[in-house]
Amino acid sequence: MPSPASGALVTTDWLADHLDAPDVRVVDARHFMPGDPRDPAEESARAHIPGAVFFDIDRVADPASSLPHMMPPPEVFSSRVRDLGLGDGHRIVVYDHVGGACAAARVWWMFRVFGHEDVSVLDGGLPKWQAEGRPVDDRPPHVTRRHFTPRINAALMADAEAVRAALETGAAQVLDVRSAERFRGAAPEPRSVARLGHMPGALNAPFADLQHGPFNEMAPPDAIAAHFQAAGVDPARPVVTSCGSGVTACYSALALHLIGHDRVAVYDGSWAEWGDRADLPVER
Repeated sequence: MPSPASGALVTTDWLADHLDAPDVRVVDARHFMPGDPRDPAEESARAHIPGAVFFDIDRVADPASSLPHMMPPPEVFSSRVRDLGLGDGHRIVVYDHVGGACAAARVWWMFRVFGHEDVSVLDGGLPKWQAEGRPVDDRPPHVTRRHFTPRINAALMADAEAVRAALETGAAQVLDVRSAERFRGAAPEPRSVARLGHMPGALNAPFADLQHGPFNEMAPPDAIAAHFQAAGVDPARPVVTSCGSGVTACYSALALHLIGHDRVAVYDGSWAEWGDRADLPVER
């Protein structure tokens, strides 16, 4: 097996030790599912890790797309992150309110798509940080605008046509990380879509099985490897991850990255797009 990737996941101890480092920037990426009345920006303002800026994946998104939080063009991403004081030369640490499997992994992936590799997810996120009695703040962070240079790594992204081609030719394994019930079409989707089910030929490895403990920390490397092996993933072949709207697919991409798989793309539109397109095949 390839050697584990370093730095993509950091502990609360590490962040506490480096919180005041001049090159470290902390990002609060909490995000709530449709129908949840909570306001993530408001909750972040009330209690965030000191210095953390709020990254709204619904705002740092493609304004021309009707799909939820689609990857923005480079000029939009650059402008938004510059306004947050995030840029070249920064070590970025992202957290969310569920341990990392929500928008934190999405933000980790977005920065990597635009060429910024020095980005990590806080394992256990805000719940673990607070449970350990570490400080939170309600003061707005001090932000100095910073230059960000986008360098697009297109290999980390897949669109619907690339996914269809992968399914038809076997060029890559398509890995659906939704729950088994949603994969089978036996449970509703959080967002309204025309069809339930899955892509014919896709594998299923629910992202939630990668989490453990009271703070939803990432499983250890041997358990990650076993998780994907049980789903039938061939470690020698490329993978495209998919979910409901391109968020938890990033968590499974992070898990694969942690055990050394470097040929992993995320299907940005995921089921929010596939399930609504009548020209794309569905199986139940």
